[in-house]
Amino acid sequence: MRTDLEVLVVGAGPIGLTTAIALRRLGMRVRVVDRAPGTNREPRADVIFPRAGEALGALGVGETIRQHAYEMESSTIYSSGRRLGTFTTGRLSSDYPCAMTIEQHHIERLLTEELAGLGVTVDWRTRVIDLEQDEHRVGVTVQRQGEPPERVEAAWAVGCDGIRSTVRRLLGVGFPGAERRNMQVVQGNVIPSWSLTDKPGNGYFFLAPYRSVIAFPTPGCGYRIFCVRDDSQPPETHPPTLPELRDLVAGAAGIPDLDMVLTEPVWLSRARFADRIADRLRSGRVLLAGDAAHTWAPLGGHGMNVGMLGAYNLCWKLAAVHRGQAADDILDSYDVEQRTLAAGVIRDMRTSPMEMMLPPIAHRLRGLLLRATLASSAMQRRVEWMMSDFGRHHRRSPLSAEPGFRRGLPGGIRAGDRLPAVQVISSGRPVRSHSLLGYDRWTLLHHVRYAGTEQANALRLALAACPAPVCFAPIAAAGREAARALGDPAHLLLVRPDGHVGLICPVDRPDLVRDYARRHLSGTAAVRPVAEVAGGVS
Repeated sequence: MRTDLEVLVVGAGPIGLTTAIALRRLGMRVRVVDRAPGTNREPRADVIFPRAGEALGALGVGETIRQHAYEMESSTIYSSGRRLGTFTTGRLSSDYPCAMTIEQHHIERLLTEELAGLGVTVDWRTRVIDLEQDEHRVGVTVQRQGEPPERVEAAWAVGCDGIRSTVRRLLGVGFPGAERRNMQVVQGNVIPSWSLTDKPGNGYFFLAPYRSVIAFPTPGCGYRIFCVRDDSQPPETHPPTLPELRDLVAGAAGIPDLDMVLTEPVWLSRARFADRIADRLRSGRVLLAGDAAHTWAPLGGHGMNVGMLGAYNLCWKLAAVHRGQAADDILDSYDVEQRTLAAGVIRDMRTSPMEMMLPPIAHRLRGLLLRATLASSAMQRRVEWMMSDFGRHHRRSPLSAEPGFRRGLPGGIRAGDRLPAVQVISSGRPVRSHSLLGYDRWTLLHHVRYAGTEQANALRLALAACPAPVCFAPIAAAGREAARALGDPAHLLLVRPDGHVGLICPVDRPDLVRDYARRHLSGTAAVRPVAEVAGGVS
């Protein structure tokens, strides 16, 4: 029996690996099991949007991913074969301003290597067959192929084992939802022969009645072709063929002489999807993440990204509760925030004009709308903001508080928002605000005018008994954009480890800071096992 294990992660896809890396960055002892024989060889998901890029950057693996990816700089959009214009990116303030295209099996390989560098290797060919828990620990029975069952005990377990999650089933958690009607998605990785410009970072949208085709170059394998189309009657069940994919693209793009060849590894897929969110993402000491927690049609390509952001949200909370640095119910906020995030993405992607199957008249109206949008830099920026996930917030979370404002907070940033990555002056030099944050701590930002004053001393005293690490960072906005984004300099921002603002209140109200810390940043450390984990890292 393995003991002294703090977290058992079930599933070694992108979300399970991100979870394990985040926990190891926080010094947690982790074991990862997966029933597969090794890292995935199928491309599957292939885009990381800016907010997920920021999360991976904070976990120390963002640059590794970027070095092996293409940064998406532009998309040329066609409607019924007519060019509408080009959508460009890179306007937003961030260390990761552009989405990155990289195939899922490469992401998994890079994350697995990163995790190994942190002292954890995946136990492949190992499946979960039973699970039980009490108030102190989780007992999981696993079985490696060809070996007898083994009981693993851990303080916590995180199920990242996909749509057909064994962990979710053993917990008895429902997975309600509905199938998308009259929609199928045909995908393939190909090298097309066309007269269009082939350039890393430049993709294409080909829109037609009842069709939406997206083509983006991916490192090492030509283009990923993603086609949303209406369903046949009766629905086809066999995998798509290359001629079928070619005809779909040729028809939507208006390129009748189009030719294409498959890349290696071969990836041709036909899929139908349902929109589902688990009834709850926490059951005692077991939590669900990724496709085990939520799934939907891959419109917009945000599924893997939302899963990564969920892991980023969860892991600092789990570590804090385990160490007595946060109240136990802070883990319940993960359930609230992640379910709300997933529901919002499902809602938004249902109405995305780029991937809707429209009849001819509505399709023509879409073309007019897109032409006007592409001609406006303000509209392009708005679309870029939406696709980046920077606007996804936790304003309704129990961790988001704006006390002391009788008539609501006037303008600017709100509690629950992602801290804007703007230029500020810190210690006399210009830096990006995100460089002041840390995944292992909270950060209290206040204007530099209060540094060394009675107000700052009162704030430090208010947090003196807080068991969670808090870093004080006096700043000044470097320019109008930063000043507008950060709001009133008489307000402080208490920023969570994942970069979302938890508390906004007047600097001269240390009682509000003390109350917030007492409510959320206090707790009793979890009972820690005493023996050494085999093969783990202490």
